[in-house]
Amino acid sequence: MIAARPIAAAAALWLSLAAVAFAQTKPEHGDEVYQPSVGQAGKDVIWVPTPDALVDQMLKAAKVTKDDIVYDLGSGDGKIPIAAAKSFGARAWGIEYNPEMAELARRNARRAGVDKQVTIITGDIFKEDFSKATVVTMYLLPDLNLKLRPTILKMKPGTRVTSHQFHMGDWDPDETFTQEYRNAYLWIVPANVAGEWQVREENGGFQGTVSIAQRYQRIGGTLTPAGGKPQPLLGAALRGDKLSFSFVDGENNLRTAHLTVSDRKLYGDISWFGRTTTLVGSKR
Repeated sequence: MIAARPIAAAAALWLSLAAVAFAQTKPEHGDEVYQPSVGQAGKDVIWVPTPDALVDQMLKAAKVTKDDIVYDLGSGDGKIPIAAAKSFGARAWGIEYNPEMAELARRNARRAGVDKQVTIITGDIFKEDFSKATVVTMYLLPDLNLKLRPTILKMKPGTRVTSHQFHMGDWDPDETFTQEYRNAYLWIVPANVAGEWQVREENGGFQGTVSIAQRYQRIGGTLTPAGGKPQPLLGAALRGDKLSFSFVDGENNLRTAHLTVSDRKLYGDISWFGRTTTLVGSKR
């Protein structure tokens, strides 16, 4: 028993020295199990990590909160899902094709203390289901963004999508921002409002038809009051499921509507001269 004490002390010293040695030789990326290198090939893209400051700005631009479900497409070492969980309180998923990288991301989540909030899926971003996401993040390539675009546009209106460096073709971003000389973009999935809508005040006042042309979140159109002539919508805007526009009524009053789109229904307020009433509508 007496002889065991020096052995135990020596073992403890060895472990301590080994830990120091590892800390001194620890690679820039990864851990003692797996060390990815910047620029290494993946299934569709090479791996280049997004700078921490840009990750933070992307998540802030998407207004991530504890109520969000964040999916990072091509999540690499898990940096973005971990930040979404640790700094913003969100539940986060990462989809990563490389099994070794996915395992590294899981270990990183455990080390960060957010493994209960972060799930890393070993899979293909074009096959896995991320339709429940309220926020989607990615750092892919333009052709991959375009390939994903039809899927993203079918997601729930109001879903926020942010991309490091690369765009979505002719779908203009709602916001553009720069951090450390790198660009990032934010899109908000728009509701489908194209077509004709019958609108009316719930109190039995104004009635009319709103005709809307739409290209992603860009909209324009006309409003035809019952028994009146068509006139252009003024300041028409669409942000997710929020639709707003103004028009001049038959008494030359400028009325402004702020509406929520839910499938084929509209509901919200219409105001003029300090008065506000409820406006409802349905798609024809």
